[in-house]
Amino acid sequence: MPVDDLGEPVPLPRPPERVVSLVPSLTEAVDPAALVGATDYCTHPPGLDVPRVGGSKYPDVDRVLALRPDLVLANSEENRPEDVAALRAAGVPVWVTGAPATVPAALASLRRLFAVVWAAEPGWLVRAEELWSRAEPAGVTAVVPVWRKPWVVLGRDTFAGDVLARLGVANAYASHPDRYPRPPLAELRECGARVVVLPDEPYEFTAADGPEAFPDLVPVFVSGRHLTWYGPALAEARTPLEAALAPVLDR
Repeated sequence: MPVDDLGEPVPLPRPPERVVSLVPSLTEAVDPAALVGATDYCTHPPGLDVPRVGGSKYPDVDRVLALRPDLVLANSEENRPEDVAALRAAGVPVWVTGAPATVPAALASLRRLFAVVWAAEPGWLVRAEELWSRAEPAGVTAVVPVWRKPWVVLGRDTFAGDVLARLGVANAYASHPDRYPRPPLAELRECGARVVVLPDEPYEFTAADGPEAFPDLVPVFVSGRHLTWYGPALAEARTPLEAALAPVLDR
């Protein structure tokens, strides 16, 4: 029997025909014809018309079960273990992906998922592997908030941090003991960064909400999907991220 990224057995149909995805970045990776449910935050592919089952952190388990899935896709960082356990206790196979710390680890996880579950090698996956095989030397140091009230920033061993590192952006908190530290704003302002990278999710930073907190840093606005989603977004993310960062990288 195959096992997921956490080593848990997944009794799979071959191939699954009724999939519920609790992970937005995986939802856009699955053939829409196989999807029968997704979270409220699954915005891709555009126009996806399937029943919604609540948020990733707090899905409505009964609503998921009512869709009679033969596979549920979940993630160890986005979804709660108790919800995964409840689905499995009801007899639903659940494939849980891990929390990859690098782009290659994320792509390897996706490659194994599609090989095991669908015996497939998606074209977007091959393109993403090619696009992200190279890394640029560090050209600027940045602080990268993902939330405010309180301020939360990227710390050690995060996928988004590795995305930026491969583009030449060093994370000021890359050596912090926490993956998502919560330093006081005064510390963030004095951390030695020259740039503040502001994604539009999970917190929606805008020109009017975020830069004012960092008056001495150069703001760079990026798509949160391009920065944090691993799936088909990776096949398109490099070019727009490079364009957004070009002015501060002087390349």
